[in-house]
Amino acid sequence: MKNKKIKLSKIDPSSHPLCKNKEEALERTAELQKEIYDLLYLMFAHDHYSLLIVLHGIDTAGKDGAVRHIYDSGNPQGIKVFSFKRPSAEEFRHDFLWRCHRHTPESGLTTIFNRSYYEEVTTAQVHPEFLQEQRIPDELRKHPDFFKRRYHRINDFELLLSEKGTVVLKFFLHISKKEQKERLDDRLKDLSKNWKFSPDDVKERRHWDEYMDVFEEMLQNTSTEHAPWTVVPADHKWYRNYVISKTLVEKLRTLKMKFPKAPKA
Repeated sequence: MKNKKIKLSKIDPSSHPLCKNKEEALERTAELQKEIYDLLYLMFAHDHYSLLIVLHGIDTAGKDGAVRHIYDSGNPQGIKVFSFKRPSAEEFRHDFLWRCHRHTPESGLTTIFNRSYYEEVTTAQVHPEFLQEQRIPDELRKHPDFFKRRYHRINDFELLLSEKGTVVLKFFLHISKKEQKERLDDRLKDLSKNWKFSPDDVKERRHWDEYMDVFEEMLQNTSTEHAPWTVVPADHKWYRNYVISKTLVEKLRTLKMKFPKAPKA
């Protein structure tokens, strides 16, 4: 995806180009999950690589569901999840990567970021007033290349991680506006999902086109060889899980890992 223009409007969120139907996707996903477990176990034993999975998408895109799916594919003891909400006062007073950098995975382990520093180049563009709380000097915050600089810092940060042995895989969960409405309605109708509903989600729908524009810009500027984005058509949860599983397996297979030998007595 590097250096290619991304146009989300040309990607059908309900499509499933890598499989024929739901039944085929579920069958393949089950097989891939078994391999993911083995590969993550090998990574833990090898103890030189780590895995960072970044999930991004608009509200209701399926980030929580993707987290549950990945958890089902590996040993929970080797996987950590961080859901980044509104920054604390301390976090606001540091650079925008600081709070996420502290939670990147150590060797052998897997970390999932449910939202991340990518909010700082997406939501922050749609709502520039959020930057006011970050104590950034005016001459820096109002610079015309402010977000372009942030893209560069993100690419450098992910390169730093990759040069330590951290595999960075990023999934943009692409859903349709129609599907989002159905999922929001479902949260209102289903008592077990009421707690997930927020009036802010409805307000944010008014900015749909703005979000699509900044998402495209983000994907264009931060998909690199060392940390590529995978755009996942995510209207169908079964297809979302299949693409994530397939991408994980294909990447983990390329790592030169082996079980260490037992020390000599």
